[in-house]
Amino acid sequence: LEKIGEEPEREGLIKTPRRVAAMYAELLDGYNKNITKIINGALYDVDITDGEMVIVDNITYDSMCEHHMLPFSGKAHVAYIPSDKIIGLSKIPRIVEVFARRLQVQERMTNQIADCINEILNPKGVFIVMAGHHTCSSLRGVKKHGVNMKTIASRGEFVENKQLRNEFFQLLQTSTD
Repeated sequence: LEKIGEEPEREGLIKTPRRVAAMYAELLDGYNKNITKIINGALYDVDITDGEMVIVDNITYDSMCEHHMLPFSGKAHVAYIPSDKIIGLSKIPRIVEVFARRLQVQERMTNQIADCINEILNPKGVFIVMAGHHTCSSLRGVKKHGVNMKTIASRGEFVENKQLRNEFFQLLQTSTD
């Protein structure tokens, strides 16, 4: 506060350092989350035939840029092709939240979510698409508003099968229309 020319003892600023510390603890609580506890055994056996895909889309997230400690937010779209297990619906948004609530770059976060789901479910394939608006590019630096970043991570059959990726994008398009 002193560095920017403020009076730390001014009435409105006295508790500001404590508030900022509490804010960062809340925004970055993903470091304190345990994926196993979050999943809490919500894995279920299921008979799956070839060609079945599970999609959980439009998962909102808020994260913090590790370079500037400014927020970025957006939506995550997650697909997987089950092998023999599915996961409870609420668990996928919770997995996204764990990785979003850390100092991040969107590229790493996208891959962390894909790797986590891949490890938990051992599915035939995982596909993650994330779109994000980064305030580090709209409030500072280039100061361009309305610019979004999209990142993709694919595992398993989604890597090898372009038709699967296209089917995912078509389904995603119909769910956001």
